[in-house]
Amino acid sequence: MPKRRATVLVLASLAMGGCGDDSAPPAVPDPVSDGGVQHIHGLGVNPADESLIIATHTGMFRVPSGAERAERIGDRRQDTMGFTVVGADRFLGSGHPDPREDLPPLLGLISSDDAGSTWQPVSLLGEADFHVLRAAGPRIYGYDATEGRLLVSEDSGRKWSERSPPGPVIDLAIDPRDAARVVVTSEAGLYASSDAGATWRPLPEAPPGLLAWTDGLVLVDGSGAVWRSTDSGRLFRTVGRTGGQPAALSSDGDELYVALHDNTVKRSGDGGRSWSVRARG
Repeated sequence: MPKRRATVLVLASLAMGGCGDDSAPPAVPDPVSDGGVQHIHGLGVNPADESLIIATHTGMFRVPSGAERAERIGDRRQDTMGFTVVGADRFLGSGHPDPREDLPPLLGLISSDDAGSTWQPVSLLGEADFHVLRAAGPRIYGYDATEGRLLVSEDSGRKWSERSPPGPVIDLAIDPRDAARVVVTSEAGLYASSDAGATWRPLPEAPPGLLAWTDGLVLVDGSGAVWRSTDSGRLFRTVGRTGGQPAALSSDGDELYVALHDNTVKRSGDGGRSWSVRARG
C-alpha cells in the first residue's frame, strides 16, 4: 500500500473515532466498573472554569484546571462522536445515545447548557451522525458520516444547508478571523473555501491530518508530526511532534490540545513545537 494512502486510511479511522462500527451505540457498561477515559473523540476547554472536557465512546469526562485525572460527568454513557465547546458550560455534540435511553441510534445535533450533565436534541434526530462538528458564533459546520455530506447552519443548528465536500472529510477548521473561511482535510487532500463550503479550491500538497486554527493553521498527521501554516494553508512546515498517533485535536485561543490513542491528552502553548501532559486516561 502506498505510504500516503496508508496514512489517509489511518486518519480516516481516527475521524471515525477508532472504534470500529460506530453505527451502533456502545454496549451497556458495567455499572460497578467504570473503565474511565477510552476512545477519545473530541476535546474542548470550558471557559466557565478552564476545565478540559473529553468526549469519548462511553461518555463525557472533565479534568479540572491544575489536575491531570479525569472525572466522569454524570452517569451518561452516550457515544459523543462530534463535539465542540461554544461557550461557558455550553457544548454541542452528536453521535449515539446511552443504550439505556429510548432514542434513535443517530442523535443528530444535540446541545448542553450545563457542562455536559444533560443534553437536548436541536435538530436532525435520527437523521445525522456528525463525526466532525465545528462552530463559530451561530454558524455550525457538521460532517455527517452516515451520508458523507457536509451540512452548514447559520442559526445555531436549527436549519441546515447541504454542501458538496471535496471528499470524505477527516477534519475541518474555521478561520477565527472569518467564519466563512474553512479548510478541510479529506481523502482527496487539503482544500479551502472562502464561502462557507459552497466552493472549494485545492491547497498545495500537505499530508492528511487533524486540524486546528490558532494564530496559524495547525495540522497533526497520522504519525504525530505537527505541521503549521501562517498563510492559511498555502505553505506548511513541520514544527514538532506530539509523541504518538492523534485521536482528536482542538484549540483554545493560542493553546492546542491533542488526544493520543493511549488516552493521554497533551497541551501545547507554542504552536505545537513542544507538548506537556494535560490529562491521563
